[in-house]
Amino acid sequence: MSGQLPLQGLRVLDLASFIAGPVATTVMGDYGAEVIKIEPPGEGDPQRKLGQAHSIPQHPVNFCWHMTNRNKRSVVLDLKNPEGRAAFDRLVKTADVMVVNFPLKVRARLRMRYADVAPLNPRLIYASMTGYGEAGPDAEQPGFDSTAFFARSGLLDGLTYEGGPPAFSLPAQGDQMAGMNLFAAISMALLHRERTGEGSEVGTSLHASGLWSNAILAQGALLGSFVAPRPPRTKPRSALANQYRTSDGRWIQLTIVREDKLWPELCQAIERTDLMDDPRFETTEKRRAHATDLAAILDPVFAGRPWPEWKERLRRHEITFGLLGILRDVPDDEQAVANGAVVNTRQEDMPRTISAPIRMSFAPEPMTPGPGPGHGAHTDEILGELGYSAAEIGRLREAGAIG
Repeated sequence: MSGQLPLQGLRVLDLASFIAGPVATTVMGDYGAEVIKIEPPGEGDPQRKLGQAHSIPQHPVNFCWHMTNRNKRSVVLDLKNPEGRAAFDRLVKTADVMVVNFPLKVRARLRMRYADVAPLNPRLIYASMTGYGEAGPDAEQPGFDSTAFFARSGLLDGLTYEGGPPAFSLPAQGDQMAGMNLFAAISMALLHRERTGEGSEVGTSLHASGLWSNAILAQGALLGSFVAPRPPRTKPRSALANQYRTSDGRWIQLTIVREDKLWPELCQAIERTDLMDDPRFETTEKRRAHATDLAAILDPVFAGRPWPEWKERLRRHEITFGLLGILRDVPDDEQAVANGAVVNTRQEDMPRTISAPIRMSFAPEPMTPGPGPGHGAHTDEILGELGYSAAEIGRLREAGAIG
């Protein structure tokens, strides 16, 4: 393992707002890239206020901002101001990657398309995040993960119970996935540049990322094949791919795929070997046909013992199962800590956070997360690095070109 992080020496300009685009640059920063967040005057990135949303756990620490903007620097530029734009152009000439999620019309108006900035830096990688892609009838439609990733892709349809109202998405789940997809695209563009010396344009969308996440059901739909609406738990398609409550109020998810091998093991684990001789359950096909009957038998069985005992019994018989975790479990999840999914930070008021879900044998651990930057906290510092004098910076501020 070398002592250098793999993206060390790269400069990334993050012009994206909210979550999906900034997730990609956060991961780049975790692995050594210098990330400069370019924000508008006034209130800056709207994500700074995301913690006030009704669907976000309320806390005095603005953890939504810190988690997605850790280890970044912030510069405030008015891109509509000619002098602000000139400063931005100077930054572009020094950059390796530029990430944007402006609506397409805004990109055109601000001259922020790839064709606008590539002449300034032919080695630049321009990474685009959109709601629905850059072509087609909905290319200009605004999209969040709840609408483009979850709703449009059919994910919520697949999660909806038969006869029930549509399912709801949870905050930013689609954004996190789409951001990792954009990070993957940027990584391939960096490899392409290493081989050819050429910059390029890459991108993804919340919609495409949602379809990819829902690929099995979506592929079935492309072939004209659809699953029936999700049945209630008491009437499952398979009783061996179902959820059961334990005596201590926790829930277990059974997911037994190799039924012929594991059905006898399950019967032994639950001390109901008599079920192996029940003609209703002697084959996979019959167990599926009588899934409601089998679920009704398994419900009181699992309700008779606590989760820790079931965990030991099911493990002993190599049954595929999982605890339906609750968010209150996360702070004490030893497995997450042992594998680097939950890590310590350099931030006193937020001492732990969630790490990027990747590991590499050739690289040291990612950078220790620090707080997200204050609005424009590094404007003078970054402009100074570009060659602006203190007097010039003062004049730009007086002209409203910088914050």
